[in-house]
Amino acid sequence: MLEIKPILNALFRSKVGAVLLLIQIAITTAIVSNAAFIIKDRLDYLNQPTGYEEENIFKFNVMTFGTDVDLIQQVDLDEQMLRAIPGVVDAVQISAVPLSGGGSSTGFRLKPVPEKSKSVNASYFETDEHGLNTLGVNLVAGRNFTADEVVLNRDNTQFPKVALATKALMDELFPDEDGLGKVIYMGDQPLKIVGVIGMMKGPWLKLEERKDRSVLLPTVSPGKLHQFIVRAEPGRRAEVMKQIETAMHSNYAKRVIQDLTGLDVKKANYVAEDRLMMRMLVVLISVLVLVTALGIFGLTLFNINKRIKQIGTRRALGARKSAIISYFVVENSLICFAGLVLGVCGAVLLGQQLMVHYSVPALSNWYVAITAVAVFLMSILAVIGPARRAADIDPSIATRTI
Repeated sequence: MLEIKPILNALFRSKVGAVLLLIQIAITTAIVSNAAFIIKDRLDYLNQPTGYEEENIFKFNVMTFGTDVDLIQQVDLDEQMLRAIPGVVDAVQISAVPLSGGGSSTGFRLKPVPEKSKSVNASYFETDEHGLNTLGVNLVAGRNFTADEVVLNRDNTQFPKVALATKALMDELFPDEDGLGKVIYMGDQPLKIVGVIGMMKGPWLKLEERKDRSVLLPTVSPGKLHQFIVRAEPGRRAEVMKQIETAMHSNYAKRVIQDLTGLDVKKANYVAEDRLMMRMLVVLISVLVLVTALGIFGLTLFNINKRIKQIGTRRALGARKSAIISYFVVENSLICFAGLVLGVCGAVLLGQQLMVHYSVPALSNWYVAITAVAVFLMSILAVIGPARRAADIDPSIATRTI
């Protein structure tokens, strides 16, 4: 039976290499477990459902420089023209683009300002009765607002009386009752909820308190710079997008069409930094694991070269190859185990600091455990090759100078 004490004695006699490897294993465990958890969190974030047919929707901006036009009338003409293009499901002028990282938000309350009441922050979109269909989101209760309920706001003095709100917002404001038909307040302005939308993300996917809470307001108040959203039939978006600039200029020439972009592309641009960070973490994990494996491999080779005579003597006295291999595997396992103990503690502490300073979710213990097991298995695989090389040492060569 292989004894642990001689292995420990050998490690204490050449402890510098063992300590360096131990530290390397600890650092790898701490960083890889947190990095893997962050990668999984980013993947969930990047792949979260949004409620939109992203691949069928596109947006564009209109910068009007002509002064001989009523913008509200022109928006109505443009919408009618866009809906008539073959392949278009619906089109609408809207105040903000979902998933783009830019828009408006405010607190929606149960009582008007200045009365004290519960307030929940949510994004809001100003659009007309075609907004719901253009976005492709679904009502789970109630109805869409009608054309008569849309406010044509030329001087920003009028305010709509009804609204559509997401179920997430209604559940926050009315946790114990149905929000449909209730009145909420935007500042001191009352809004009756006539419809409840299921899944509908706002402009900001990163802001937990806003991303699922949105409100559609039936109001049209375009400025010199305004934007449209168009939903095309499946597979026909590119075909429709090619016609937009010509069609808009044929309707009114004194304007510029800008940022003609698919909603999926807009989202990709918004989350580009997160995707880059995730890729960098993957590279970091790969490099750390590779360096640790090379460290284990190198230390084992170094120990073999130092102990050629010792190994040869054991082989000459009848030690089997399996015993030599077991010796180095156990030696490496002891170093690895000590490193993993430190690494697990470091992973927990690092996870707590990331949660406090960078709002990263709490590190799951499963990621620490899985990383520890993976590092241990990697260390065993890294030592097998050198250990077999040690077992193949010829006793006659190793003991030639004895």
